[in-house]
Amino acid sequence: MTTDLAKAIEGRRDDLIALTQDLIRIPTLNPPGRDYRLICEYLDKRLTAHGFQTELIRAYGTPGDSDKYPRWNIIARREGRHPGDCVHFNSHTDVVEVGHGWTFDPFGAEVSDGKIYGRGTCDMKGGLAASIIAAEAFIETHHDFAGAIEISGTADEETGGYGGVAYLAEKGYFDPKRVQHVIIPEPLNKDRICLGHRGGWWAEIETKGEIAHGAMPFLGDCAVRHMGAVLQEFEDKLFPAMAARHTEMPVVPEGARQSTMNINSIHGGEAEPEPGFTGLQAHCVPDSCRIVIDRRFLVEESLEGVREEVTTLLEGLKASRANFEYQLTERNSVLPSMTDKEAPVVRTVAQAIETVMGKPPEYVASPGSYDQKHIDRIGKLKNCIAYGPGILDLAHKPDEYIGIDDMIDSAKVMGAALETLLLPKSE
Repeated sequence: MTTDLAKAIEGRRDDLIALTQDLIRIPTLNPPGRDYRLICEYLDKRLTAHGFQTELIRAYGTPGDSDKYPRWNIIARREGRHPGDCVHFNSHTDVVEVGHGWTFDPFGAEVSDGKIYGRGTCDMKGGLAASIIAAEAFIETHHDFAGAIEISGTADEETGGYGGVAYLAEKGYFDPKRVQHVIIPEPLNKDRICLGHRGGWWAEIETKGEIAHGAMPFLGDCAVRHMGAVLQEFEDKLFPAMAARHTEMPVVPEGARQSTMNINSIHGGEAEPEPGFTGLQAHCVPDSCRIVIDRRFLVEESLEGVREEVTTLLEGLKASRANFEYQLTERNSVLPSMTDKEAPVVRTVAQAIETVMGKPPEYVASPGSYDQKHIDRIGKLKNCIAYGPGILDLAHKPDEYIGIDDMIDSAKVMGAALETLLLPKSE
């Protein structure tokens, strides 16, 4: 890494802090998808002032898109003076709900003890800010660079990315003829390169029953009891089977190197009363019970096998349990994604980490999926990694924060990668 670029990034420390604070103070909560247009307009103003050509793109018709909550994205591109590769930094702009337990204002972006606090600081507006600072410092330092730099702010990653990167990939924005290297500044720790992620299968299971008076349950059929049998089958058979499977992918933390499943929700019987209602529920046998499952699977497993495993358990109950009826509805699925360690962007960022931090990187894979899945499967672009500042364990937690020094170090790594990929070899 050149000394001039390192100094240029260090000299932007106050700007980096202010930029991150501005991004945090735009409460882009998803769901429902607030203020996407506002944050895109902010980025548009910022990046056009530094010579980027920008495009604001609404993902019409995607899940969640509406006139009240339109799914807006921005792609900014700065062309170099010579032909060459394009390096694309992709960050999602949406953040999850605030939740409880905060001691800082979730959208106050307060600076304390070298950290900026707020929802989305770590996941992942700090990474977005670091990539912008790195790109601006690189352009100022190296006027004669080749190729192009792109920076995108995209919607809905926290809910699948279908109104963001998936839509843009379908429209050709991640075609390998247009973009050659993608870095996603997700918070996997500044000395790690994330090569990919596990797969996911989300489904709803409904058990059926028959409504009757609660004082005479024998005249009905309790759907909640049927669901209890499903949950017991999971406990006795599925969870032990998953715990015995382990992957060669370098998934972190260690517990995610096995197959896992979370039961996201369970609903049975009468709906919860409205807030303020002080009456009692009616006496009814529930005729429906639903659960939503979140099954994370390994690269060594198949999506078909994951589906079949659950279906086989349900069919076994149907054969052995009186009056057992169910409906299985798939909500979404994501295949595992893994970039080769010898891919150009991996080798380049690995060299940059060693240069900036004086040690080789750790190679990891993410326990949950992120937008690499769409760049890989839809865009057909394999040369993609996640690399950015922030501690993975802080994502979605109360008092989420990003370390300012970590952002500076990550910006230097990104800048060093740009020098390797976009400067003439003689420079």
